[in-house]
Order: sequence, then C-alpha cells, then structure tokens
Amino acid sequence: MLINDGARYLEGTDLWDADADADAITDTIAAGATGTLLTGKHNLPLLRASVGADVVNVVSSAAKARNHRSQAHPAFYAAKAAQAGFADVLSHRLRPEGIRVISRYPPGFADGDPLHSTGDHASRTQDGSLTAQSVRGCVLFAIGQPRDCFIRSFYFEQM
Repeated sequence: MLINDGARYLEGTDLWDADADADAITDTIAAGATGTLLTGKHNLPLLRASVGADVVNVVSSAAKARNHRSQAHPAFYAAKAAQAGFADVLSHRLRPEGIRVISRYPPGFADGDPLHSTGDHASRTQDGSLTAQSVRGCVLFAIGQPRDCFIRSFYFEQM
C-alpha cells in the first residue's frame, strides 16, 4: 500500500500574505503536485508486482470546487487540487491492473497525541470534529473490501 498525503499545510487567506514567501508557496505546490506524482511514479513497479495493491491519497476538502471554508493559503488549495486530479487519472488508468486508488477528502480533523494515554480517545460525537481515527477507519474499511470493490473516494461532511 502506498499512502500519499502530499502538500504541507500553508496558512494564509491572502495570496499576497507577507508570511508566505515565494519559497513557501513553491514548496507547498511542489509537495502536493510534484511530490505526489513522483512518489506514485517511483512506487508503481512495486505496486504492480504486489498482489492486492492499493494507493491511498489524503487529499483535502480544499480540493473540492467552490470550497472556501479553510483558512489555508491559495497555494495549499492549488496543491490539493493537483493531487486530486492526479489521483483521479491514476485510478482510471490503474483499475485494469487491479490496483485500487482511494482518495479521502477530509476537512480539518482532530488528531490526538498518539504518545499520550488519551491520544486515541478524542470525542467522536455528531457535535465534534472529525477525528483522525474515523478517517483511518474509512481507509481500513475500503482496503478491506474484496478486490472487485473499487471505492474511489470518501467525502466527509464539514461542521
């Protein structure tokens, strides 16, 4: 299994934000677009040689059209949109080989400290934020399906 997270998060709602210099913008887009593509390319021989290979992409709800809820920098939106486009093409092209490509589109989610004794006990109620444990559970569900079941994407509702 290959897991692609892609772009680093870059905060800033204004493209001209002084805190986001050209290097930070370039690095964010390169991580999401170029990094995801090259990781996929270089791992493709291993995936093709594996029985039951899966590619899991952690995209973002920021990649969805007309999603403006995040306080992320426009470069993060661009990087995640590029990652989503690549995942879509990859899914179409690898399906005949039996390689499943699963993309998750979570909003920001609560992530407990895995080193703390309560790290896996985040609130998981309808009033709480989506948790990392719930996102992980969706992936485990998808990869646990028979090989004729291609679950292409998970979209999570935002609060």
